[in-house]
Amino acid sequence: MPTEYRFDNANASAQDLARHIAGTLSDAIVARGVATIALSGGRSPRAVLEALREMPVDWARVIVAQVDERWVDPSHDDSNERLIREALLTGPAAAARLVPMKNDAEDAYRGQAACEAAMAALPWPIDIMLLGMGEDGHTASLFPEADELHDGLTTQALTLAVTPPAAPHQRMSLSLRAILNSRLIILQIGGAAKEAVYRDALDGGPVEAMPIRAALLQDTVPVAVWISA
Repeated sequence: MPTEYRFDNANASAQDLARHIAGTLSDAIVARGVATIALSGGRSPRAVLEALREMPVDWARVIVAQVDERWVDPSHDDSNERLIREALLTGPAAAARLVPMKNDAEDAYRGQAACEAAMAALPWPIDIMLLGMGEDGHTASLFPEADELHDGLTTQALTLAVTPPAAPHQRMSLSLRAILNSRLIILQIGGAAKEAVYRDALDGGPVEAMPIRAALLQDTVPVAVWISA
C-alpha cells in the first residue's frame, strides 16, 4: 500500500513534498551523478514547483521530463511545459535540463515518434515520477474510455498520443510501462473529492475504469501520496 503524508492545508503539503523531492534528487546525484524527475501539469503542482526551485539542489545535474503534455504551443496557457518553465526553471533551478514532449509536428500522432526518441534518450529509470489524478481516475493522459487507453496500458513504447474523450487538446502521455520504469512514484492530491476518488481506487477494480489503479496497485515501485485537505 502507498505511504501517505497528510496535511491540513495545501501550502504545508506543497512545502513538505518539495523538501522530499529535493532530498531524493540530491541523493540520486550522489549515487549516480545525475537525477531525473518527470512532472505532471495542472494546477496542483504549481505550489510544489515554486517551493522546489528554492531548494538547495545541484540543479545542473537534474533532468526534468514530462509525464504528459497538451499538444499546444509552449506559450499557450494550457501548456505543461510553460508551467514547468514558469514555476520551476527560474533562478538556480534554471540550470536543470528540460526535455519537453511537445515538438513541431502538426499533431500529437505525427509527433509521437520524435517524442519517443527524446524520452528514450533519458537515463532510465526515472528517479521521481510525480503524478496527478483527475476525478475520473485518470493519471498522466491515460483517460477512462479514451480509444488509446488499452494501448497506453499495454504498449512497450514509452509514449503515446491520446485524444481525451472530454478534455480539450490532443495529448502526449507516458505509457504505463514508462510510469512504472521509475524508482519512486509520488501522487499529489488535494480536497475531499480527490481523496474519495483515491480511496475508491485503492479498493480495487478494473484498471480501465480508473487508470490510476495501475500505479497504485502494483508491487514493483514504491508509491508515496501527499494528501491535503
